[in-house]
Amino acid sequence: MNHRPIETSLSAWQHAGHSRREALQAGAIGILGLGMNHLAGLRQATASEGGQPSGKAKSCIFIFLSGGLSQHDSFDMKPEAPDNIRGEFQPCATRTPGIQICEHLPKLAERSPLWSLCRSLTHGSNEHSAAHHIMLTGHSELPPGFSPNNPNRQNRASIAAVAGYAMRKRQQNNLPTAVVLPERLVHNSGRVIPGQHSGAMGTQHDPWMIEASPFHNTSYGAFPEFEFDHQDRGKPDERIFQAPQLSLPDGLGMQTVNGRLALLESLNQQRKNLASCANVANFDRLRQGAVSLLTESAVHQALDVTHADDKQLDRYGRNSFGWSLLMARRLVSAGVSLVQVNLGNDETWDTHGNAFPHLKNNLFPPTDQAVSALLDDLHSTGELDETLVVMAGEFGRTPQITLLEKHYKLPGRDHWGAVQSVLFAGGGIRGGNVVGKSDTQGAYPAEQPVKPENFAATIYDALGIPATAAWHDAENRPHHIYHGEPIAGLF
Repeated sequence: MNHRPIETSLSAWQHAGHSRREALQAGAIGILGLGMNHLAGLRQATASEGGQPSGKAKSCIFIFLSGGLSQHDSFDMKPEAPDNIRGEFQPCATRTPGIQICEHLPKLAERSPLWSLCRSLTHGSNEHSAAHHIMLTGHSELPPGFSPNNPNRQNRASIAAVAGYAMRKRQQNNLPTAVVLPERLVHNSGRVIPGQHSGAMGTQHDPWMIEASPFHNTSYGAFPEFEFDHQDRGKPDERIFQAPQLSLPDGLGMQTVNGRLALLESLNQQRKNLASCANVANFDRLRQGAVSLLTESAVHQALDVTHADDKQLDRYGRNSFGWSLLMARRLVSAGVSLVQVNLGNDETWDTHGNAFPHLKNNLFPPTDQAVSALLDDLHSTGELDETLVVMAGEFGRTPQITLLEKHYKLPGRDHWGAVQSVLFAGGGIRGGNVVGKSDTQGAYPAEQPVKPENFAATIYDALGIPATAAWHDAENRPHHIYHGEPIAGLF
């Protein structure tokens, strides 16, 4: 069944736990001005096997760079390589002797004692949608019948969905365990990119999608300050970054709310239609959560990032990248276990052409600023010790610089699944550290090749999910969560 969020007055929170028909039968549409789809992700479940969590991290912020960050031009520069490989940028020293990164990431270079790099993550796909599925789920092999144009519930579950399933709720509030923000990844044709949802686990385990960044099919980057178009097509970008409003609609007072709740009680006979999605106890609890969610101050404060104080906004940046990471920082502090932050919409980092000016002027400045501010914030409060921060894309870029004259004025690099660099920080990660190594051209792993399965296992392990943990499908069949060992040498 395709994932089709129920349209409500809170449609920015698009989490479809039930079908539209089931929600209508349950009388959920219109209650409190929101649908029960916004609450289905609150299932308080843990992995079925294994003991108490033992990892150091209580939460994870997974920063995803859709499109594929060039390793040569960021964290694995090859200054000794030929001109057609090394690119236009120069390496700069970090605070850690022997580790160099791109000159256009100066703030991250200053914070090298806080982070570690893996320079040898590898998989076999050079296609965007397939590679998204691979990296967002942590599975190198695509599921049977996989199609980028026809996402289905037989796809693998995303790392966010699995972590949300396996993690205990950290605090007694109505926040979900897993959130994706500020938008779903949607292709410029309008199709949803696979790998973002719970797949075969079932829609009730989808992470919450906070859609604060409106879709635009030719505009990329950290709008409004750093908006750009890969091909300079000239379509205006008038998007506004706006978090969902958690308030009662105009004219809907608590007396009306109570009346609607009473009406819902009269629909008990239709609960049997929800049997395949959630049990009655869950339904009762989620309905009660709909009321208390409106009064949860932590929720309101976490989402209202565009009105943060000037000092915070100046540090993170007054753009969609800065607002997104500030929202993620607030959500993990409020009790969310995993927040996936998409820094840019689908294929924002797909630098086939005009790569060097777009990286230098539009992509690196807001990323360097916002990620550094996030690390500083977490470090200053001691929360970095218990918050894993991960930054990766779906693949790297080709060693060779190419020019596609039909589409671009200036050169860039093409898709390359064979190797990419991934940044880790916090949650017990050893700072000032590099694991794995690519060859002299940055084309293939030369030491310690790391698979997406190891990448996912590193996140699960840091969060304390036991190695024997499993999730159970609708027929109560167990499915292992781990499919590889955590990356050696990071912790």
